Amino acid sequence: MDFKHYVEAARTCRRFEEDAPLRLADLDWLTDCARLAPSAKNAQELRFILVGPGDMCQRLFSLTRWAGALKDWGGPHPGERPTAFIAILMPQTGKELTCFDVGIAAQTIQLAAAGRGWGCCMIQSFDHQAAPALLGVPQGLKIALVLGLGVAREKRVVAPMPADGSVTYWRDAEGVHHVPKRALEDLVLRRF
Repeated sequence: MDFKHYVEAARTCRRFEEDAPLRLADLDWLTDCARLAPSAKNAQELRFILVGPGDMCQRLFSLTRWAGALKDWGGPHPGERPTAFIAILMPQTGKELTCFDVGIAAQTIQLAAAGRGWGCCMIQSFDHQAAPALLGVPQGLKIALVLGLGVAREKRVVAPMPADGSVTYWRDAEGVHHVPKRALEDLVLRRF
């Protein structure tokens, strides 16, 4: 399959099939994909905490916030919540290059998940005091991102940018999640 298809399929997913949970082996595979991704100066400073289905998953879910642009939606309802999480950790004194590594690792995991029909939501809106305590984050590290994962339940599509230029995502009457994207011609400033 064409790589661009995976990029298009890897839209943020916020609704999952709770009755088809991911396993810890699936999280190991996703993390192994991130392990193989490029790392600035090959420093490999990131660490990961894997949370499979069960009580810990539900407890971590309760510390997350979802889809700020969907004002009338409070987040995934029972039956459509993530069945797993991967917390990406970085040194508390991490430099700018380490932040790039977090993005590379998160995108690698999201693309790998899309390749298997799984959904991924990169979450930075979580309780930054309670989540590290819950997960036992070692001293000197901090959670950079939490990735909510599971079998994708919602359809996500790329939409053309509306005439008003709004970048706000939305759901239609059938629950399809639309993500507006600028046209390539609007982004490329020059070609030499």
